[in-house]
Amino acid sequence: MEKILIVDDERNVHYSFRRVLSREYELLSAFSGNEALGKIDDPALRLILMDVRMPNRDGLSTLEEIKRRRPTLPVIMMTAFVSAETAIRSTTLDADDYLVKPFDIETLKQLIVRTLQKHTATEEPASLPDEARPEPLSPEAVPMLGNSQAMQEVYKIIGKSAARDITILITGESGTGKELVAHALHTYSQRSNGPFLAINCAAIPDSLLESELFGHERGAFSGAVESRPGKFELAQGGTLFLDEIGDMPPLLQAKLLRVLQEREIYRLGGRRSRQINVRIIAATNQALETLLQDGRFREDLYYRLNVVRINLPPLRERGEDILLIAKHLLQLHTQDNKNDPQEFSPDACKKLLAYSWPGNVRELENVIAQTVLYSRGPVITGEDLTLPASSAPASSISPPPNVEAALNATLEELFAQHAGNVLARSEQLVVGKALELSRYNQVQAARLLGVSRNVLRERMKRYNLL
Repeated sequence: MEKILIVDDERNVHYSFRRVLSREYELLSAFSGNEALGKIDDPALRLILMDVRMPNRDGLSTLEEIKRRRPTLPVIMMTAFVSAETAIRSTTLDADDYLVKPFDIETLKQLIVRTLQKHTATEEPASLPDEARPEPLSPEAVPMLGNSQAMQEVYKIIGKSAARDITILITGESGTGKELVAHALHTYSQRSNGPFLAINCAAIPDSLLESELFGHERGAFSGAVESRPGKFELAQGGTLFLDEIGDMPPLLQAKLLRVLQEREIYRLGGRRSRQINVRIIAATNQALETLLQDGRFREDLYYRLNVVRINLPPLRERGEDILLIAKHLLQLHTQDNKNDPQEFSPDACKKLLAYSWPGNVRELENVIAQTVLYSRGPVITGEDLTLPASSAPASSISPPPNVEAALNATLEELFAQHAGNVLARSEQLVVGKALELSRYNQVQAARLLGVSRNVLRERMKRYNLL
């Protein structure tokens, strides 16, 4: 029978495991991390099931020592208090998987079988060098919240890919926390002591974006009175986060591809190349596959960026995470004033869960901030929450009946009142309505209009809609 070591400080846990696993496996017990370390030299030991929270020496520090001494010995972590920090550190330290208590017995058995099957009976005697492992981090290191299964999968991918110096593409709707994931990938990487720089490719005009990324030499263009390094140089030894990569213009896409291939850049107006040592993480809320088909995104760049893909679920698909995040945001917005509300009523919780949150976490934060400002009692009620009457995302809003007839009537009125300026006035009204429907979420408004975010911002400036 194959030996499995159970590491948990609660005796009833050991009893439960013996009831369900003793027929298939030989079970060993350890009630602390130090006791477990005294048993891992047994060459017949094939697997460890270990709790994260234990007195004296916790499961994560024990895991780190186990992997130093027996790198290929599989370890499955268990926890009743899941967090992003716990999940990511477990996988970063090469835990094979982790389970959230209470868990289904059949799920446990299947996981044990899969884990044993993918590991050979023998293991390499050499241990990993200490410098190859990330330093322990505090629970505050990763500012992400969520216990849903969808977020657990995200944490696992972060943990497995953070320490590997590879390019990562983060996808998801606007407001889902893509930059938080990029920060976590940097924090748990070997580049964590280097800089983390972020640039939004949609927020900077095309004419300036190249200079922001690559820098420029003196005299490269009008106004370039001195040489200046770009984000690639400033992020040397660290991580550069390229947000809204789908809005990058074609010329810069070609230059970015060269950076990924050659690991060198040229400043604007420069004649010599500069070697860079930067990890690139890209993010987008657009479907790059659609942009590929439309010829708006380079296929070769897509494959260079899409080495590892992390897709963030929208808030509406995360269930009880909505309340977890809402309560956290409430604490942030009330920490300096004891007279502010401190909790949500049951009807407020139901209202939060029923709404579809088209703006995701960013929209939730705005709602909480506004509610705290205007609420009067110690408890936020359903009436205190100001949410749109329809919980449907802006992109799914259906047109009214007889829309063509209504539009014709409106156009006739426009021609009568704004002769000679109908096109501009119509565009102003359409852009304004798109912003209203999307609650001034520029990404969603641009998607409704079928234009890029840069085009939308230009129209907003033209019509004083900012």
